[in-house]
Amino acid sequence: MPEGDVVRVTAQRLDAALSGRALGRAELRWAEAGGTDLTGRTVTEVLAFAKHLLTRLDDGTTLHTHLRMEGQWRIARTGSAAAAARGSDVRAVLANETWTCVGERLGMLDVVRTRDEHLLLGHLGPDILAADFLTDPETGVGLAVTRLRAAAAEGGFPAQVTVGGSATPAPRGTRLPIADALLDQRGVSGLGTIYTAEGLFAQRLWPWTPVDDVSDHDLEALLRTTRGLMLRSVAEGVGTVRRHVHGRARRACHRCGTPVAVAPANQAPFERPIFWCPTCQRA
Repeated sequence: MPEGDVVRVTAQRLDAALSGRALGRAELRWAEAGGTDLTGRTVTEVLAFAKHLLTRLDDGTTLHTHLRMEGQWRIARTGSAAAAARGSDVRAVLANETWTCVGERLGMLDVVRTRDEHLLLGHLGPDILAADFLTDPETGVGLAVTRLRAAAAEGGFPAQVTVGGSATPAPRGTRLPIADALLDQRGVSGLGTIYTAEGLFAQRLWPWTPVDDVSDHDLEALLRTTRGLMLRSVAEGVGTVRRHVHGRARRACHRCGTPVAVAPANQAPFERPIFWCPTCQRA
């Protein structure tokens, strides 16, 4: 699943192509939104919140999309063959006189009033890439630490909730591992398996260390470090930042030479592979 860095770069590119321009073509090939006509409305901004994309329009409407595992937005010159958007994978088309943005294999699509965006995103923790994440204690890193700490005290988040509304109770009476907490999105949002693993490696934390065994200072340091890795990816290019553990099972650790290990975090059906160095990140 694309992580916060990919979604942020996608939002920046969509914003450059769409903002300040009226939509001459707007197709939503999605059952629940098929009757919505956005043609003629002007895009005011496209922004990312964690792994979610918000395309805001001048009439107070927001188009919310999520890439899930395989989705993407591509941009083509309007009038070109690539802008025809005839494929069966196309879920949304937003176009102006210059650019056509095509959403393919999108995992979520909603049209809501901009003032109601919280109904879709309100369950999420602070966005780790938000501009004020490090400066606003009410909405940033301080809140993230508080939410992670509260979940640990309760033995886990109350449920694994998706935007679609399905929920699976999390186990109670267990000590919440730090990797599980980071992947959940309700303590802090925007992380996936890549930056969970790389951030924990950078801080030498074993992925299954209980959250309540990590000090507030070290939790904040972990979030700061992980945010820095993601921002570097945004600035230098997604996929260009060296990965020390993710995807490197059985290959030598860059620090100590120990073969990198991999094991699942989270409970089924939400388990995800997490990579770590058994020497640098001792239990």
